[in-house]
Amino acid sequence: MSEKTYDELEFTDDFLFCNILMANEDLCIELVEMITGRKVKSIVKSEDQKSIRLTYDGKGVRLDVYFEDEENVIYDIEMQTTRKYNLRKRTRYYQGMIDLNILSKGSNYNSLKETYIIFICTFDEFGDGRHIYTFENICKENPKIRLNDGTNKVFLCAGGDKDDCTEKMKDFLDYITGRETHGELSDRLKDEVIKSRKHEQWRMEFMLLEEKYKEKFDEGFEQGKAKERENTERERKRANDAETRVKELEDQIKKLTS
Repeated sequence: MSEKTYDELEFTDDFLFCNILMANEDLCIELVEMITGRKVKSIVKSEDQKSIRLTYDGKGVRLDVYFEDEENVIYDIEMQTTRKYNLRKRTRYYQGMIDLNILSKGSNYNSLKETYIIFICTFDEFGDGRHIYTFENICKENPKIRLNDGTNKVFLCAGGDKDDCTEKMKDFLDYITGRETHGELSDRLKDEVIKSRKHEQWRMEFMLLEEKYKEKFDEGFEQGKAKERENTERERKRANDAETRVKELEDQIKKLTS
């Protein structure tokens, strides 16, 4: 559950991040072009908070902002405001789920699409002072040889000190960390956050989502208490059985020694 009210949400909060980018395709395209350096003419298919679950009882994944461009390139953009020990391996998991989701529809390997998994972080995940870290699969013996399997992982990180990106990107990173900004992109995002305050449908959706989270939390809490009671009763029975067995053994010893 969120600790914020709807009016306290910022662009870095998942709910507004997803809604603002999906409601403003031009902003979404501008952000992706800035990060990847690719030219995106249009968004052909988009899904906010896309869920992928390949089996009914299997572990699934929820992707923040997911879309395909006119060249069938897939983009998944994730906002990350807290450090998590498994952040890097999450890109591997997301990649696998996206690929398996494509193949589960009956496609063959040749239909696997080029993908960009992008994490926008309010911190420097790798500690090298860079604003952007881009990863591809390359040959260890000869880095000039690329696997060209169509997979790309990008970490856009605030807190860098190297001269490795545009002023526009630095301004955006300053914006998501709460610093003073004056760029066109950051100003547009500020305006969209202000406009969201008057978006009653989003407000109701957020309240409904929070209520569902609360229900799940309460349900889990009650299940936890029930499990605790069950474990306590099991331990009590085990203790009673052990005490009974000890008494039986003591009686047998008395008979043998009498």
